[in-house]
Amino acid sequence: MKKSSCHPSKVVIIGAGRVGTSFAYAMMIRKLVSEIVLIDVNKEKAMGECMDLNHGIAFAETLNIYCGDYSDCKNADYVVITAGASQRPGESRLKLVQRNTEILKSIIPQILKHTTTAKIILVTNPVDILTYVALKISGLPKNQVFGSGTTLDTSRFRFLLGRHFDVSPDSVDAYIVGEHGDSEVAVFSGVQIAGIPLEKMKGYSEKKMMDIYKHTKNAAYEVIKYKKSTHFAIGLVATEFIEAMELNQRKVYPVSALLDGEFGLKDVCLSLPCLIGKDGVEKVMPIDLNARELKGLKASAEQLKKIYKTLKI
Repeated sequence: MKKSSCHPSKVVIIGAGRVGTSFAYAMMIRKLVSEIVLIDVNKEKAMGECMDLNHGIAFAETLNIYCGDYSDCKNADYVVITAGASQRPGESRLKLVQRNTEILKSIIPQILKHTTTAKIILVTNPVDILTYVALKISGLPKNQVFGSGTTLDTSRFRFLLGRHFDVSPDSVDAYIVGEHGDSEVAVFSGVQIAGIPLEKMKGYSEKKMMDIYKHTKNAAYEVIKYKKSTHFAIGLVATEFIEAMELNQRKVYPVSALLDGEFGLKDVCLSLPCLIGKDGVEKVMPIDLNARELKGLKASAEQLKKIYKTLKI
């Protein structure tokens, strides 16, 4: 047996659907942890997925991948929740809220029976609402529970900007903030490409930028229309979070976190650029917003707060 180079850490994935298994596959390839546990209400499905993943271990890395139950959350470093009802074609993320809130209300207490120290990452939509629900149910510190937020939206945004300006997306410094959904805000005022302000780039036009924003915002609906779900990209997003915490990289991602006064917003979970390190969400990074962007962020927060009032937590 070849020696594993990955760290002796444990990830529990709750939900063995497309997102959970895409995440597990990405984790296996990235060699970040030594143990991956899949938990699903359909245990046979989880068993089959683990078998399939294990059959590729010889070409990836020696680690322990197995089907488990909530007792396997004991000693887990990270618990990633992907379980929930899927978004239907044409359905907004917010319409999913009550169905997935009920599912989450059954999941969180079972996790807490076995660990109160693991970082809990929410991926299930509507992720901002469910991150808030998870924090309220668990009572855990706000750094320890966060959602994938607009990290995927930001990746889509950077991809589309990069394609338009013919540069690699990793040379594009740009963020989507607010809700992971229809009220999300593109921070055009802060976009730079290799340090060059957006307006100075050849090919810039306000109309084209608005088109890119619309394509970013509607990307999930388009993918769902064609293939029923989005899962590969979000699987990579979740892997980025684990890497940032596991290696204490202190990277900045726009995750859904509980705000405490930033831009005058409190008791709401939405996305702003956050520093992610060994302790989870270590701080919300300062970001400049123009008047339009700030108005959009506050409107996004108000929309989410209206939903909170309808919830039975």
